[in-house]
Amino acid sequence: MNSPISRIAVTPGEPAGIGPDLILQLATRPRNAELVVIADPDLLHSRAELLNVSLMLTDYDPEVRAETGKPGELLIAPVTMGAPVMPGSPDPANGPYVLETLDRAVQGCQGGEFDALLTAPVQKSVISESGTPFSGHTEYLARLCGADTPVMLLCAGDLRVALLTTHVALAEVPAHISGRRIDSVCHVLARDLQRLFGIEVPRIAVLGLNPHAGEAGQVGTEEQEIMRPALQELRQEGIDVIGPLPADSAFTNDSLENFDVVLAMYHDQGLPVLKHAGFGGAVNLTLGLPIIRTSVDHGTALDLAGTGKADPGSLYAALQLAEELVCRTRN
Repeated sequence: MNSPISRIAVTPGEPAGIGPDLILQLATRPRNAELVVIADPDLLHSRAELLNVSLMLTDYDPEVRAETGKPGELLIAPVTMGAPVMPGSPDPANGPYVLETLDRAVQGCQGGEFDALLTAPVQKSVISESGTPFSGHTEYLARLCGADTPVMLLCAGDLRVALLTTHVALAEVPAHISGRRIDSVCHVLARDLQRLFGIEVPRIAVLGLNPHAGEAGQVGTEEQEIMRPALQELRQEGIDVIGPLPADSAFTNDSLENFDVVLAMYHDQGLPVLKHAGFGGAVNLTLGLPIIRTSVDHGTALDLAGTGKADPGSLYAALQLAEELVCRTRN
Protein backbone atom coordinates (compact mmCIF):
# COMPACT_ATOMS: atom_id res chain seq x y z
CA MET A 1 0.00 0.00 0.00
CA ASN A 2 1.32 3.48 -0.88
CA SER A 3 2.03 5.83 1.99
CA PRO A 4 -0.35 8.81 2.28
CA ILE A 5 0.86 12.05 0.75
CA SER A 6 2.62 14.30 3.25
CA ARG A 7 1.12 17.72 3.96
CA ILE A 8 3.87 20.23 4.75
CA ALA A 9 3.38 23.75 6.08
CA VAL A 10 5.66 26.35 4.51
CA THR A 11 6.43 29.78 5.98
CA PRO A 12 8.09 32.42 3.75
CA GLY A 13 9.91 34.18 6.60
CA GLU A 14 10.87 37.84 6.22
CA PRO A 15 8.54 39.19 3.52
CA ALA A 16 11.15 41.66 2.26
CA GLY A 17 13.76 38.91 1.88
CA ILE A 18 14.23 36.07 -0.58
CA GLY A 19 11.83 33.69 1.16
CA PRO A 20 8.89 34.53 -1.12
CA ASP A 21 11.16 34.27 -4.19
CA LEU A 22 12.32 30.81 -3.14
CA ILE A 23 8.78 29.59 -2.51
CA LEU A 24 7.76 30.74 -5.99
CA GLN A 25 10.61 28.70 -7.42
CA LEU A 26 9.57 25.76 -5.27
CA ALA A 27 6.08 26.02 -6.74
CA THR A 28 7.39 25.44 -10.26
CA ARG A 29 8.83 22.01 -9.42
CA PRO A 30 7.13 18.64 -9.13
CA ARG A 31 7.00 17.44 -5.51
CA ASN A 32 5.95 14.41 -3.54
CA ALA A 33 4.17 16.36 -0.81
CA GLU A 34 1.32 18.83 -0.60
CA LEU A 35 2.63 22.29 0.27
CA VAL A 36 0.49 24.70 2.29
CA VAL A 37 2.01 28.17 2.32
CA ILE A 38 1.06 30.19 5.38
CA ALA A 39 1.39 33.74 4.13
CA ASP A 40 -0.31 36.83 2.78
CA PRO A 41 -1.57 36.01 -0.73
CA ASP A 42 -0.86 39.59 -1.83
CA LEU A 43 2.81 39.09 -0.98
CA LEU A 44 3.13 36.05 -3.23
CA HIS A 45 1.09 37.56 -6.06
CA SER A 46 3.09 40.80 -6.04
CA ARG A 47 6.43 38.97 -5.94
CA ALA A 48 5.29 36.64 -8.73
CA GLU A 49 4.37 39.66 -10.85
CA LEU A 50 7.72 41.29 -10.14
CA LEU A 51 9.59 38.13 -11.10
CA ASN A 52 7.30 37.34 -14.04
CA VAL A 53 6.38 33.97 -12.57
CA SER A 54 3.06 32.27 -13.30
CA LEU A 55 1.33 31.44 -10.02
CA MET A 56 -2.03 30.00 -9.03
CA LEU A 57 -3.02 30.19 -5.38
CA THR A 58 -5.81 27.96 -4.12
CA ASP A 59 -7.38 28.41 -0.69
CA TYR A 60 -6.31 25.64 1.64
CA ASP A 61 -9.05 23.43 3.05
CA PRO A 62 -7.85 21.06 5.80
CA GLU A 63 -10.84 18.80 5.14
CA VAL A 64 -9.73 18.02 1.59
CA ARG A 65 -7.46 15.02 1.14
CA ALA A 66 -3.83 15.94 0.52
CA GLU A 67 -2.65 15.98 -3.11
CA THR A 68 0.75 16.86 -4.51
CA GLY A 69 -0.53 19.76 -6.61
CA LYS A 70 0.43 20.96 -10.07
CA PRO A 71 3.58 22.90 -10.92
CA GLY A 72 2.83 26.60 -10.61
CA GLU A 73 0.08 26.00 -8.07
CA LEU A 74 0.23 26.41 -4.28
CA LEU A 75 -2.26 26.07 -1.49
CA ILE A 76 -2.50 29.18 0.67
CA ALA A 77 -3.53 29.55 4.32
CA PRO A 78 -3.90 33.34 4.47
CA VAL A 79 -2.27 35.52 7.11
CA THR A 80 -2.43 39.28 6.55
CA MET A 81 0.72 41.40 6.66
CA GLY A 82 0.96 44.48 8.83
CA ALA A 83 2.35 46.75 6.11
CA PRO A 84 3.08 46.74 2.37
CA VAL A 85 6.41 45.20 1.38
CA MET A 86 9.24 46.54 -0.71
CA PRO A 87 11.80 43.81 -1.53
CA GLY A 88 15.04 44.46 0.33
CA SER A 89 13.52 46.87 2.86
CA PRO A 90 12.21 45.12 5.99
CA ASP A 91 9.57 46.87 8.06
CA PRO A 92 9.19 46.10 11.80
CA ALA A 93 5.43 46.47 11.28
CA ASN A 94 5.58 43.01 9.70
CA GLY A 95 7.34 41.38 12.65
CA PRO A 96 4.06 40.23 14.24
CA TYR A 97 2.97 38.85 10.85
CA VAL A 98 6.09 36.68 10.61
CA LEU A 99 5.47 35.29 14.08
CA GLU A 100 1.79 34.68 13.30
CA THR A 101 2.74 32.51 10.32
CA LEU A 102 4.99 30.43 12.59
CA ASP A 103 2.33 30.19 15.29
CA ARG A 104 -0.21 28.91 12.76
CA ALA A 105 2.22 26.40 11.30
CA VAL A 106 3.26 24.97 14.65
CA GLN A 107 -0.32 24.75 15.81
CA GLY A 108 -1.12 22.72 12.71
CA CYS A 109 1.88 20.43 13.18
CA GLN A 110 1.05 19.80 16.81
CA GLY A 111 -2.55 19.00 15.98
CA GLY A 112 -1.69 16.54 13.23
CA GLU A 113 -2.96 18.82 10.46
CA PHE A 114 0.55 19.14 8.97
CA ASP A 115 3.24 16.46 8.87
CA ALA A 116 6.20 18.86 8.92
CA LEU A 117 7.21 22.50 8.82
CA LEU A 118 9.50 24.04 6.20
CA THR A 119 10.70 27.56 6.99
CA ALA A 120 12.33 30.25 4.87
CA PRO A 121 14.71 32.66 6.64
CA VAL A 122 13.62 35.43 8.98
CA GLN A 123 15.28 38.73 9.87
CA LYS A 124 15.82 38.37 13.62
CA SER A 125 16.62 42.04 14.21
CA VAL A 126 13.39 43.21 12.56
CA ILE A 127 11.23 40.91 14.71
CA SER A 128 13.01 42.15 17.84
CA GLU A 129 12.49 45.76 16.72
CA SER A 130 8.77 45.03 16.40
CA GLY A 131 8.60 44.44 20.16
CA THR A 132 9.16 40.68 20.56
CA PRO A 133 12.67 39.61 21.61
CA PHE A 134 13.70 37.01 19.04
CA SER A 135 16.99 35.10 18.89
CA GLY A 136 16.04 32.69 16.11
CA HIS A 137 13.64 30.10 14.74
CA THR A 138 15.18 27.36 16.90
CA GLU A 139 14.46 29.02 20.21
CA TYR A 140 11.05 30.41 19.20
CA LEU A 141 9.76 27.07 17.92
CA ALA A 142 10.99 25.38 21.09
CA ARG A 143 8.95 27.79 23.20
CA LEU A 144 5.85 27.18 21.10
CA CYS A 145 6.32 23.42 21.43
CA GLY A 146 7.28 23.46 25.11
CA ALA A 147 10.62 21.79 24.29
CA ASP A 148 13.37 22.16 26.89
CA THR A 149 16.37 21.34 24.69
CA PRO A 150 16.10 22.33 21.03
CA VAL A 151 19.24 21.43 19.09
CA MET A 152 20.29 23.06 15.84
CA LEU A 153 21.63 20.46 13.41
CA LEU A 154 22.89 21.28 9.93
CA CYS A 155 23.30 18.56 7.32
CA ALA A 156 25.32 18.64 4.12
CA GLY A 157 25.21 15.16 2.65
CA ASP A 158 26.70 12.80 5.22
CA LEU A 159 28.24 15.65 7.24
CA ARG A 160 26.13 16.61 10.26
CA VAL A 161 27.10 19.40 12.64
CA ALA A 162 25.11 20.19 15.80
CA LEU A 163 25.55 23.19 18.09
CA LEU A 164 25.74 23.22 21.88
CA THR A 165 25.05 26.97 21.85
CA THR A 166 23.36 28.84 19.01
CA HIS A 167 22.99 32.60 18.68
CA VAL A 168 25.14 33.58 21.64
CA ALA A 169 27.85 36.26 21.67
CA LEU A 170 31.28 34.64 21.61
CA ALA A 171 32.27 36.26 24.91
CA GLU A 172 29.27 34.58 26.57
CA VAL A 173 29.82 31.07 25.23
CA PRO A 174 31.93 29.69 28.11
CA ALA A 175 29.21 30.58 30.62
CA HIS A 176 26.73 28.48 28.63
CA ILE A 177 28.87 25.35 28.66
CA SER A 178 27.91 23.07 31.53
CA GLY A 179 27.78 19.38 32.25
CA ARG A 180 23.98 19.55 32.31
CA ARG A 181 23.85 21.25 28.90
CA ILE A 182 26.22 18.71 27.34
CA ASP A 183 24.23 15.86 28.84
CA SER A 184 20.89 17.20 27.57
CA VAL A 185 22.09 17.95 24.04
CA CYS A 186 23.84 14.60 23.64
CA HIS A 187 20.72 12.76 24.76
CA VAL A 188 18.67 14.66 22.15
CA LEU A 189 21.24 13.85 19.46
CA ALA A 190 21.32 10.15 20.36
CA ARG A 191 17.53 9.89 20.43
CA ASP A 192 16.70 11.90 17.32
CA LEU A 193 19.49 10.55 15.11
CA GLN A 194 18.09 7.12 15.87
CA ARG A 195 14.44 8.17 15.44
CA LEU A 196 14.80 10.38 12.39
CA PHE A 197 17.82 8.95 10.57
CA GLY A 198 17.63 5.31 11.60
CA ILE A 199 21.14 5.30 13.13
CA GLU A 200 20.94 2.59 15.78
CA VAL A 201 23.76 3.85 18.02
CA PRO A 202 24.82 7.35 16.90
CA ARG A 203 28.50 8.19 17.27
CA ILE A 204 28.80 11.72 18.62
CA ALA A 205 32.07 13.63 18.31
CA VAL A 206 32.24 16.45 20.87
CA LEU A 207 34.61 19.32 20.11
CA GLY A 208 36.60 21.10 22.77
CA LEU A 209 36.07 24.79 23.40
CA ASN A 210 39.71 25.86 23.44
CA PRO A 211 42.57 25.45 20.94
CA HIS A 212 43.85 21.85 20.94
CA ALA A 213 40.93 20.98 23.27
CA GLY A 214 42.66 22.83 26.09
CA GLU A 215 45.96 20.96 25.72
CA ALA A 216 45.65 19.28 29.12
CA GLY A 217 44.62 22.52 30.80
CA GLN A 218 47.43 24.65 29.39
CA VAL A 219 45.16 26.80 27.17
CA GLY A 220 41.83 26.48 28.94
CA THR A 221 40.28 24.32 31.63
CA GLU A 222 36.70 23.75 30.42
CA GLU A 223 37.66 20.46 28.80
CA GLN A 224 39.22 19.09 31.98
CA GLU A 225 36.78 20.48 34.52
CA ILE A 226 33.43 20.31 32.69
CA MET A 227 33.51 18.35 29.48
CA ARG A 228 35.46 15.21 30.34
CA PRO A 229 33.38 14.37 33.44
CA ALA A 230 30.14 14.98 31.50
CA LEU A 231 31.23 12.76 28.61
CA GLN A 232 32.32 10.01 30.99
CA GLU A 233 28.85 9.98 32.56
CA LEU A 234 27.26 9.78 29.12
CA ARG A 235 29.42 6.79 28.21
CA GLN A 236 28.31 5.05 31.39
CA GLU A 237 24.72 5.58 30.24
CA GLY A 238 25.45 3.94 26.89
CA ILE A 239 25.74 7.10 24.77
CA ASP A 240 28.59 6.77 22.25
CA VAL A 241 30.47 10.06 22.68
CA ILE A 242 34.03 10.78 21.59
CA GLY A 243 36.00 13.75 22.85
CA PRO A 244 36.58 16.44 23.67
CA LEU A 245 38.41 16.68 20.35
CA PRO A 246 40.51 19.52 18.94
CA ALA A 247 38.27 21.37 16.49
CA ASP A 248 41.11 22.00 14.05
CA SER A 249 41.59 18.29 13.28
CA ALA A 250 38.14 16.81 13.86
CA PHE A 251 36.89 17.69 10.38
CA THR A 252 39.49 15.81 8.37
CA ASN A 253 38.05 13.12 6.10
CA ASP A 254 39.72 10.30 8.04
CA SER A 255 38.36 11.64 11.32
CA LEU A 256 34.81 12.16 10.07
CA GLU A 257 34.54 8.51 9.06
CA ASN A 258 34.38 7.67 12.77
CA PHE A 259 31.40 9.92 13.62
CA ASP A 260 27.74 10.31 12.73
CA VAL A 261 27.57 13.87 14.03
CA VAL A 262 29.95 16.54 15.29
CA LEU A 263 28.83 18.61 18.26
CA ALA A 264 30.41 22.07 18.14
CA MET A 265 30.51 24.31 21.19
CA TYR A 266 29.46 27.48 19.35
CA HIS A 267 28.02 28.67 16.06
CA ASP A 268 31.16 29.68 14.20
CA GLN A 269 33.20 26.72 15.39
CA GLY A 270 31.22 24.21 13.36
CA LEU A 271 29.11 25.95 10.75
CA PRO A 272 31.89 27.52 8.62
CA VAL A 273 33.18 24.01 7.93
CA LEU A 274 29.74 22.68 7.06
CA LYS A 275 28.89 25.63 4.83
CA HIS A 276 32.22 25.33 3.05
CA ALA A 277 31.31 21.71 2.34
CA GLY A 278 27.75 22.29 1.20
CA PHE A 279 26.56 25.91 1.21
CA GLY A 280 23.43 26.37 -0.85
CA GLY A 281 22.48 22.72 -0.52
CA ALA A 282 22.68 22.17 3.22
CA VAL A 283 19.68 21.89 5.53
CA ASN A 284 18.97 23.27 8.99
CA LEU A 285 17.03 20.74 11.07
CA THR A 286 15.75 21.38 14.60
CA LEU A 287 16.07 18.37 16.89
CA GLY A 288 14.40 18.04 20.27
CA LEU A 289 10.98 19.14 19.03
CA PRO A 290 7.80 17.05 18.89
CA ILE A 291 7.43 18.17 15.25
CA ILE A 292 9.61 17.92 12.15
CA ARG A 293 11.07 21.26 11.12
CA THR A 294 13.59 21.86 8.34
CA SER A 295 14.94 25.09 6.92
CA VAL A 296 17.55 26.65 4.67
CA ASP A 297 21.22 27.13 5.51
CA HIS A 298 21.29 30.86 4.77
CA GLY A 299 19.75 34.19 5.67
CA THR A 300 17.29 36.58 4.07
CA ALA A 301 19.71 37.93 1.41
CA LEU A 302 17.89 41.26 1.24
CA ASP A 303 20.06 42.42 -1.65
CA LEU A 304 18.77 39.57 -3.81
CA ALA A 305 15.08 39.86 -2.95
CA GLY A 306 12.96 40.49 -6.00
CA THR A 307 15.88 40.15 -8.43
CA GLY A 308 15.30 36.56 -9.54
CA LYS A 309 18.88 35.68 -8.56
CA ALA A 310 18.15 33.78 -5.33
CA ASP A 311 19.38 30.19 -5.34
CA PRO A 312 16.64 27.77 -4.21
CA GLY A 313 19.00 24.79 -3.73
CA SER A 314 18.89 24.78 0.06
CA LEU A 315 15.09 25.09 0.17
CA TYR A 316 14.78 22.17 -2.27
CA ALA A 317 17.08 20.12 -0.05
CA ALA A 318 15.12 21.10 3.07
CA LEU A 319 11.86 19.99 1.45
CA GLN A 320 13.39 16.70 0.37
CA LEU A 321 14.72 16.01 3.87
CA ALA A 322 11.35 16.88 5.42
CA GLU A 323 9.64 14.40 3.08
CA GLU A 324 12.19 11.70 3.95
CA LEU A 325 11.83 12.23 7.69
CA VAL A 326 8.03 12.14 7.51
CA CYS A 327 8.17 8.83 5.66
CA ARG A 328 10.73 7.35 8.06
CA THR A 329 8.81 8.32 11.20
CA ARG A 330 5.58 6.89 9.78
CA ASN A 331 7.11 3.44 9.46
